[in-house]
Amino acid sequence: MTLNPAPLVNTTLAIQIHTAAAMIAIVVTLLIFTRPRGSRAHRRLGWVWVGAMLTVALTSFGIRHGGPVWGYSWIHALSVWVIVGIGYAIIQIRRGQIARHRGMMLGMVWGGLVIAGAFTLAPGRIMHAVLIGG
Repeated sequence: MTLNPAPLVNTTLAIQIHTAAAMIAIVVTLLIFTRPRGSRAHRRLGWVWVGAMLTVALTSFGIRHGGPVWGYSWIHALSVWVIVGIGYAIIQIRRGQIARHRGMMLGMVWGGLVIAGAFTLAPGRIMHAVLIGG
């Protein structure tokens, strides 16, 4: 496997920002998992993660590929879910509802990063060309 940044360099600014924010969110997710829950580092990294994920979600609306609703595909529903979910998770942690906060955040990691990220590796997608080739 050889890294080929050309497909990403030669695409739209929205896709470049979207990709950079997603990569930041992935790295920060791994860092958060190495910190004790509730620690100062966990909270600070959590805010970085929130910013990155909101950037991923918001920039996704600048990426359309002929989906059934105004050019948007079903995966854009994940972006709406992330925006709403982040608000919900923040409200829950401020109310002391740690399990609800944790559940929502883990759901966004799995749905918003892992599952959505896996779809970017499908043949014909930019990240497939960058990471796998073709």
